[in-house]
Amino acid sequence: MKVLVVQNRMGIGDMVIFLPYIEAISKILNTPVSLLVKENTKCLEYLSENSHIENIIILDRNDKEKTGKHYGLKGIFNLAREIEKYNFDKIFIFNSSFRYRMIAVLAKIKKIYQYKLFSKKNQNIIETAKIFLKKNLKVDVESNPKISINSQKILDAKNKYQIIDSEINILLGIGGSGPTKRVAPEKFIELMNFCSNKFKCKFFLAAGSNEAEEKIINKILNSKHKDKCIVINKLKISETLPIIKNCNISVCNDTSFSHLSAALGLETIVLMTDTPLLYGSYSPRMHPILPDGEKIVTHDTLGKDKINPEKIFNKIKNILKLN
Repeated sequence: MKVLVVQNRMGIGDMVIFLPYIEAISKILNTPVSLLVKENTKCLEYLSENSHIENIIILDRNDKEKTGKHYGLKGIFNLAREIEKYNFDKIFIFNSSFRYRMIAVLAKIKKIYQYKLFSKKNQNIIETAKIFLKKNLKVDVESNPKISINSQKILDAKNKYQIIDSEINILLGIGGSGPTKRVAPEKFIELMNFCSNKFKCKFFLAAGSNEAEEKIINKILNSKHKDKCIVINKLKISETLPIIKNCNISVCNDTSFSHLSAALGLETIVLMTDTPLLYGSYSPRMHPILPDGEKIVTHDTLGKDKINPEKIFNKIKNILKLN
């Protein structure tokens, strides 16, 4: 049996969220599945060792720039022809778009499973996926994504970056997909002060390589903690994973690194400033920190200036039992 799963949401975070549901399809049908995903999910970087995934097909479609071989009406037929070559027996479509149903029909896939058409508004990303699989496969799926890495790669990273067990190794995810999600470097430096005064530690700075995030990195490197920092923003995602796996804990803005670190098994403190709380709490290893004075966060909370470093530090001590 050959199975295709369509996950067309953007970004690493959403891709990680869908992993348990994709793997559940593979387990129930007893076959590895193929994925149709967008390039910016970067899943080739962190799913190459996942035994439940056989092929990764990249969706070449940019709606903003109106480009790509899968864009527009012509793109429907281009994509259908590509998919047809795989001779899929079943397709699971994690969206409500009629476009993908048309593509499945044109690709001559006999069994089509899809969200209810034209019902995208107010969909809960997790609950909708759970209900979808419960209805079609009679399976309950826990929201608990996991990413596996070869143990030798973990050991190699430990040796290369001189990661010592006697130190507290902390991943700091200091980037973010927009300025309202990026907590100021001064807040991270204050947190680093608390940590350094309490225990011996090393900080791994994870961010993007754009100008805004380079400035955040440089601000931290210009502090007294420079010698305790290792910057990993120039590495491929696949190269950062074994480094992250060696850390004891992570503190991240709502960024791809919060999703990756939690999926790698790290207890992950997520700084929720301007995003629905769900994105920092869906995994049992996620511990959201809200802005002072807020009981809930969503888009337009704009709370990055009210993130409290001492509250983060107390959470670190509690999680690692360092009180």
